[in-house]
This record gives sequence, structure tokens and C-alpha cells, in this order.
Amino acid sequence: MSDETNDPRISRRSRVVGQPSGDGNSAAAASSTEVEGDDEDGLKGSDELDGGERGSGFLQNLWGGIKEIVIIAVMAMVLSFVVKSWLIQAFYIPSGSMEDTLVKDDRVIVSKLTPGPFDLAHGDVVVFQDPANWLGDASTVQDQPGLRGALHKGLQFVGLLPDDSNNHLIKRVIGLPGDHVVCCDTAGATTVNGAPITETYVKQGDTPSGGRAPFDITVPAGRVWVMGDHRSDSSDSRFHDDGTGATGSVPIDDITGRAVMIVWPIDNVKWLSVPSRIYSTVPAPGPSSTTPVGPSSDTTPKAG
Repeated sequence: MSDETNDPRISRRSRVVGQPSGDGNSAAAASSTEVEGDDEDGLKGSDELDGGERGSGFLQNLWGGIKEIVIIAVMAMVLSFVVKSWLIQAFYIPSGSMEDTLVKDDRVIVSKLTPGPFDLAHGDVVVFQDPANWLGDASTVQDQPGLRGALHKGLQFVGLLPDDSNNHLIKRVIGLPGDHVVCCDTAGATTVNGAPITETYVKQGDTPSGGRAPFDITVPAGRVWVMGDHRSDSSDSRFHDDGTGATGSVPIDDITGRAVMIVWPIDNVKWLSVPSRIYSTVPAPGPSSTTPVGPSSDTTPKAG
């Protein structure tokens, strides 16, 4: 008995449980040891359960985070679409017809509150839909292929990317409905309702006529007369008119909005505004606004 008890190869639990005993102390010891063993097994089970709960909680938190991101993204797209449709929209400048005010690859913000709550004014830079195939073949833009192209068009649609100006043009309003616009007077200046205007925004080196033949038109009701700041490189109202102002003018209904700010590139960020003094002397249209066309200092037609 004593040899078996002292044998170190026999575990404590085996000795207690396997040893017959007639006294209560031995039975209590056996019972205590068995309970301790059961507690150890129970603790191991609890640890495994906690690990499972932690894993489940992580997945729930991950899924909750994904849902929040999706909701925020959808709300951002909806908000962007609303802003683009009724308030402002970004446009990309694809040509040099508005230099030096705007240069190729500029991005501009266009306010859709003009025309609308705010009236058009002389000198406003406006974006409008091509009124009569002014762009010709240039209006056909090759779409990017595959998923990338679809994503690009989708982001443009909701307003998260600037419009690539396909089927849109950007020019400056020179004449409002009823205005009598003449180019050029004897001094080579454009006149509106008989008042000459000093067009400081015209590209340096260009003339108000831009090398085109003189014109003398009255802007029809509901339309505006538009010209590019780079007069010698702008296919604007002058280029498309029949001499009466009827075909070269742009319907106000086709105007998307007024360009208010250059937002890209960073070095060129600025507000787009016209000094009030340029058009401050222009009277309201009327019979007295008629001015005969004088000889132009530059009447040699140029392509563009």
C-alpha cells in the first residue's frame, strides 16, 4: 500500500480516486479533486465560447461598418446628383476659344441659378447646349471602353466628375434679347446699343473682330449673342449667323448656366467676373441704339 502511494508515476488524482477508502477525509479529497478537474474542463469550454463570441462580434462590427459606408456613399451620390441637377455643375474646358480667361483643360463650376432666379447679364460666361450642330464632328467623343468607361460616365451623371463638355459650348454673352450689336465701329470696338465697349477680356493680340467680317445684328427675343474671348479662334455666333442675328444667336432655353469659378488647376483658381465698368454705359435697347457699321481695322476672315 505504501509503495503504491509513494510511486511518483501515479498521479495525485489517480491515487485519491482509485484508492479505496473507508474514511470521510479520503472521500472528500477524492470528491474535491474530481470537482477541481471538472472546473478545469469547464473553464476550457468557457474560453472556447468567449472566442466564438468575439469572432461573431467582429463580423457583426465589420458588416455594420460596411453598411454605414454604403449608406454614406449612396447619400453622397444622391446629394451630388441633386446639386448637379439644380444648383451647380463642374465642366471641363476642351479648347482654347475662351483664352486667356479660360484655357484648355481648366475645370469650371457653373451655376444653374442663371438664368433662373438670377438674370443673365452682359459679359456673363455661359455654358450652353449645342444649338445647331456648331460642334459638328467634334461633338463626338470616344467613350472609354469597359468597366472604366461605365464608371466614368456614371460619376459624371451623378456630378462627382466634371462633364467633358460633349455637346456643350462655353462663350461670353455680348448681346441680350433686343440688343443691337455691331462690330466694329470706326475705332475697331464692338458696340452694344450704340455704346462702344472696351473688352479687356479679349485675348492679348486679338482684336474685337478677330479677323472676321463686320456684322450688324439685332438679337431676337428669347436669345443671346455670344462670342469667345479668343476672337480669332472661336466658332461663335458670328461664324453661324446669316447676317440677321437669327441663326447665330443662342436660345436662352439652351443655356445650362453661368460659369462662376475656375477650380482646377490649383494655380488658376479664381472667380469669373466682369468689371461693371465695361458694360456700364450700355443703354437699354431701343430705336436710338442703331449704329452704322464702320470700316473695321481687321476684316480678313480666318478659319476657326
